[in-house]
Amino acid sequence: MNVFSFLKPLKALCLGAILTIATVHSGNAQVTDVNTLKSYQLSMPRVTAAVAKYDAKLKSEFKQKGLNYTNSSLYIRSFKSQNEMEVWVRNNDADTFTLFKTYKICALSGVLGPKRVEGDRQVPEGLYFITDFNPKSDFHLSMFVSYPNYSDKLLSDQVKPGGDIYIHGKCFTVGCMPMTDEVIEELYALCLNSRLNGQTNIPIHIFPTRFDKAGLNFLGREYKHEVDKQKFWVNIKSAYDYFERTRMILPVMYDEKGKYVF
Repeated sequence: MNVFSFLKPLKALCLGAILTIATVHSGNAQVTDVNTLKSYQLSMPRVTAAVAKYDAKLKSEFKQKGLNYTNSSLYIRSFKSQNEMEVWVRNNDADTFTLFKTYKICALSGVLGPKRVEGDRQVPEGLYFITDFNPKSDFHLSMFVSYPNYSDKLLSDQVKPGGDIYIHGKCFTVGCMPMTDEVIEELYALCLNSRLNGQTNIPIHIFPTRFDKAGLNFLGREYKHEVDKQKFWVNIKSAYDYFERTRMILPVMYDEKGKYVF
């Protein structure tokens, strides 16, 4: 049974907010900001060690795939059921994305479904950005995920929706996406390189599973009575399907009820 066969298509309403992937331009303020970020990050021992260990390796792997390490954009997809995180790369805004590598998430808390309240131990699901880098994390190195977004703020607990969601090391979690220290070092070096070369926000889309036949059958069987989750998954499946068809992504948009619109 197709998990979504019993749900009617949802109608897109008016736009509530728009987020786009920003790029750093050559204005003095932005350049100074990037230079400050670079100086700060590369003054941190864990970052310099990670860059020294992985930068040349990543550059070589990019070259082998015909990708430009210093002038490309990243897109990340994470799948909770598979404990996997894919990194996709494109050389310019007109190009399609190429799968670069799949990393293993080494632990997971909560169950499938979006995060809706502080303390629920849920890993969020939805469309987010990596917006900050913490070189002094208690979990070795960490990258901040932009939960709660506009949709979450409308659909989650209005007082305590939760927050502080990171991709980090130490292989421990109460709602984040943990890696081994070796994996977070490589991923941090990769994402920081992209940030320092102009990609202000790195999109990360978090799904319960791959929305292929096996994934849909699993969701239909295990969550058939959870209608709110089913509706939410129908919504974010549109982003998954668009990328599968085109190997491109759209700006993130919402309606006034918190639904993603495409």
